[in-house]
Amino acid sequence: MTEPERPSRVRTVIAVGATVLAGVGVAVQSRVNGELGQRLDDGFTAALISFGSGWLILLVVLAVSPRGRGGMRAVTAGVRDGRLAWWMLLGGLAGALFVLAQGLVAGLIGVAIFTVAIVTGQTLTGLVVDATGFAGVRRTAIAPSRLIGAAITIAAVGVAVGPRLDGSEFPVAAIAWPLLAGLAIGFQQAVNGRVRTESQSALAATTINFTVGTAALFVAAVVHLLVAGLPESLPTNPLLYIGGAVGTIFIAIQTVTVGRIGVLVLGLSLIAGQLAAALVFDVVAPLGPSSTGATALAVGLAFAGVLVASIPTPRPGGGATRRSRPAA
Repeated sequence: MTEPERPSRVRTVIAVGATVLAGVGVAVQSRVNGELGQRLDDGFTAALISFGSGWLILLVVLAVSPRGRGGMRAVTAGVRDGRLAWWMLLGGLAGALFVLAQGLVAGLIGVAIFTVAIVTGQTLTGLVVDATGFAGVRRTAIAPSRLIGAAITIAAVGVAVGPRLDGSEFPVAAIAWPLLAGLAIGFQQAVNGRVRTESQSALAATTINFTVGTAALFVAAVVHLLVAGLPESLPTNPLLYIGGAVGTIFIAIQTVTVGRIGVLVLGLSLIAGQLAAALVFDVVAPLGPSSTGATALAVGLAFAGVLVASIPTPRPGGGATRRSRPAA
């Protein structure tokens, strides 16, 4: 039996760093989509504009990328041959829920509070996915360092959200949207990583994600428009329409890095980037309730959680635990 290869520490550090930057992208998208939802007074249309624009960008790139088209064929063959379950292609549903939550409540509760609510779901799901090897993700034992790192991050959520829970600034029920989206995102990261492994193309995996999410949001937006009617007008600021483009970048990064660092550390790295950027946005370009000193403390705790959760697990015979590669 061949012993699994030990991941390169340098590559792992690069993967964590790239994922932190992807987290910054998530916060950028939340800020943009939150304001777009407010300007339109319609979170459903805002979500469809964001996800749909990202989907159109990906279709253009796919049309000129032989590797991307080859990846799409590989996914089709994988589903047909039984190597890839059809439900693993539905990660875009979680992405749709995420951008819908951005459009509906990010402007109401603020980017920082929205982000820490997302964080809670991501962290909890990351523990489950890594422990069970869900969707072929590299199984990682729930070592004390990972539990402590997750606990520190959840504590960061409590520090940031606690002062706001009296309901005076926004309804506490609004936090349910990002919490549910965060739970779903953890599973999305796992299945998108599995699709990327099968396709050997981040572009193909990301395109499938956006295709499914756009279809779901189109149905939801049409139903909503039939009930509520069309928005009065579209905003003229072009920056409010970049959410989809930003989303294509951070989803692609996640599909690549999840296979190396696992869903929990990926989620915690995203959390660090999201919280840091959310804090900056709440200071320089506030949306919703203003940030406080507690939010800055939460950012520090989140970074600490990432560092602790990334500590290699010692093996009984000495050295760090070696992880196997994801199943092909």
